Amino acid sequence: MAAPEFEIIRRWFTPAGPGRDDVIAGVGDDAALLAVPAGYELVVCMDTLVAGIHFPADTAPAAIGHKALAVNLSDLAAMGAEPAWATLSLTLPENDTSWLEQFSRGFFALASHYKVQLVGGDITRGPLSVTLQAHGFVPAGKALQRQGARPGELVCVTGTLGDAGLALHPGFTGDAPLRQRLEYPPPRIEAGIALRGVASAAIDISDGLLADLGHLLEGNGLGAALQVDDLPRSAEFMTVLDTAGADSASLAYDLPLSAGDDYELCFCIPERQRAAMEAALAAIPCAVTVIGVIAAQPGIRCYRQDGSLYTPPTTGFQHFSGAD
Repeated sequence: MAAPEFEIIRRWFTPAGPGRDDVIAGVGDDAALLAVPAGYELVVCMDTLVAGIHFPADTAPAAIGHKALAVNLSDLAAMGAEPAWATLSLTLPENDTSWLEQFSRGFFALASHYKVQLVGGDITRGPLSVTLQAHGFVPAGKALQRQGARPGELVCVTGTLGDAGLALHPGFTGDAPLRQRLEYPPPRIEAGIALRGVASAAIDISDGLLADLGHLLEGNGLGAALQVDDLPRSAEFMTVLDTAGADSASLAYDLPLSAGDDYELCFCIPERQRAAMEAALAAIPCAVTVIGVIAAQPGIRCYRQDGSLYTPPTTGFQHFSGAD
């Protein structure tokens, strides 16, 4: 009689999802056997989502399945990579067939959209957590990286910022459009591919704009001047903030700057590449906003429209930041 975990794999994770010609052996063997196309480099990333840390306890299983893959695809997007394969490790408190059906449905809906094949993984028993590794291809020498920015270049972001942070903020957790952005982030794969040869450096925004832009700047020994009034915020975000009273002004800056879970791209371009960037992204349904300029002096400085300095209370999410 098969062990329960193998029945889970057979029922929920073996037959579903797209098949790819570059998968020689996938789920069901001891390890995956994969073929990397000639002239391409392999891009690999991995993230773990833990219940109560990376998603609220009441999150729908389909949303967890989507997000587990989406946050990894966001990393591939920041490298300009085209997704190909994934491996999945699930730790489950119990064998809940309804949960598994919904989780796999959310996962494979996104996987099918980007032609990602699940090629292996593991299932264990314990507190709920999801670890996923994604693999993608990028033409040799064309990957976007954090290194490469230069003083005077423009700092740009895709989409809008702060929606997921507001969805988690006390008093706003029930707003449906904001919760949708938190639970079903759209990975910016098409934008990342379009930015190959245009952007000088790029990173995805997972821990907050200030934290992630800080990583990019640190790798180049640079700083940045940001215009906080230019931060892109959705109409839903601003509508909800209209009910926040005295807190709305600070939240309108602080959440886009530091809340995280946006999974947008932050990238740098020389001014001379601005037209090329706009042309490259013209066919993609994703807005792009210039929010600042790279500076030679290290550190990120935030300015209001009137030129006054704005000091945010935090720079983003960090694990163990309060640990002894």
